Amino acid sequence: MRSSTLALKATTLLLFAAYANAFWRMPCVVSGLARIDPLKYYGTISEHMHAIHGSSGFSDSAGTTELLAGECTSCQVTQDKSAYWTPALYFQNSATSEFSLVNQVGGMLAYYLLRPNAGSPNVTAFPHGFEMIAGDTNQREFNYPVPDVDKSNWNVEPYNTQEFKRQAALGFNCLDYTNPAATEGSLYRHSLPDKAYLDAHCKSGVRFELMFPSCWNGKSTPDDKKSHMAYPSLVGEGDCPPDFPIRLNTLFFETIWDTHAFAGTDGQFVIANGDPTGNGYHGDFIMGWDEQFLQDASNQCTDLSGKIEDCPLFTIQPLGDSTACNIAESNIPAPIAKELAVGGATTLPGNPPIVYTGYASDGVAAAPSSSSAPAPVSSAPAASTSTSSEQPSSSVASDTQQAPSAPSAATSSVDPSQSATEASSTIATTSPSPAVTPAPAMQSSVSTQTYFSTEYQTKGQDVVEVLWVEDVVTVTATALSARKRHLHKHRRGVL
Repeated sequence: MRSSTLALKATTLLLFAAYANAFWRMPCVVSGLARIDPLKYYGTISEHMHAIHGSSGFSDSAGTTELLAGECTSCQVTQDKSAYWTPALYFQNSATSEFSLVNQVGGMLAYYLLRPNAGSPNVTAFPHGFEMIAGDTNQREFNYPVPDVDKSNWNVEPYNTQEFKRQAALGFNCLDYTNPAATEGSLYRHSLPDKAYLDAHCKSGVRFELMFPSCWNGKSTPDDKKSHMAYPSLVGEGDCPPDFPIRLNTLFFETIWDTHAFAGTDGQFVIANGDPTGNGYHGDFIMGWDEQFLQDASNQCTDLSGKIEDCPLFTIQPLGDSTACNIAESNIPAPIAKELAVGGATTLPGNPPIVYTGYASDGVAAAPSSSSAPAPVSSAPAASTSTSSEQPSSSVASDTQQAPSAPSAATSSVDPSQSATEASSTIATTSPSPAVTPAPAMQSSVSTQTYFSTEYQTKGQDVVEVLWVEDVVTVTATALSARKRHLHKHRRGVL
């Protein structure tokens, strides 16, 4: 009897260990570019431009009910009518002062990482009506040592604080598929490198990354869309704070921007909210699954490959159906239906101020940007290809030697048959936190530093098997013409 009990306990522990590495990654293409943000600017126009993915039911007043009522989704699993959005990225030319939209390579990947609390067999699905924001649009400085201290020290101040974890949850991964040895890890650096560094080192663009908090207090979504959630002890994994005991699905966004298209041109990259530092990068999420279906998927879709094809519950639509799904034209507010989203003006859409240091104040939504040749608000980036990513490693790294993790990559210029070699885990010497100083409009204020991975490692576009196997998904962006708005308001669902 005792032997059987011990065997059962050992089996259970193995099951928990395997489950902790389970995940799936959801490919989504752009459904629209618009100054719409129902979480912060409910029923009105947002202060800055967003790249939006998911349900066609998205609008300035959408909640879970409206998303579920959408006719289609730009994500590849038809059951996922969630809304995922982040600010777009622009380049300002120093000669003309004009802003140009940077091409978003292929759309985005939303990872659903299944990381239950210790001793628990599963995670809790997002409830109906659930909403949250990760990141702080007003932040302009990273206030902690660079590179990060070892995770073994994250149990003492100031690293055991939610303030640190919110900033450590941002990543700007420099990509160069021609040089596998230069591979960087997910959440590798927490500020956007300056343009000189990007031109010299990031030949395949930059992957913007965002880890969402996964610990919930069980309460309804508050007005700030943040205070009901907290990060676990290691940002993407670890233990939840006592007041936030419920472990939900862990969301992780990846979006690749083709910054190298502007190599050799003087200017600066600025996130749509007026942030040239990257520290104010943020993302939004509204639950758009049937709650019971998401719980079933969270319990059963535990294959370590991360492929949506490996979960029999998912209905996967052809890529063409995803790219054909746009935000309903009637959901675009009339004042911004003809707003120029792709650039050409000397101000960002909505005209948010560009702030380099300190803590920016919330902006007030401005009138649409003017242009001699207006373009639709949701004109999407030019068609491009993306290689689907694998899961960020679920291993907890406590020093500079990081566990290998899932590859993530996107480019249209690299031979897909080329194999990447495993990146070296040798870490460069630690350097002090860069001083941030005010900068003129045409100068980026972020210092280039040598960083090491804070949590994960990734590989290049074409990879050898490390912990998981990569598959290739080609994603093409699409354009949406928005002409008029049919006014409608709904009360958002709450928990």
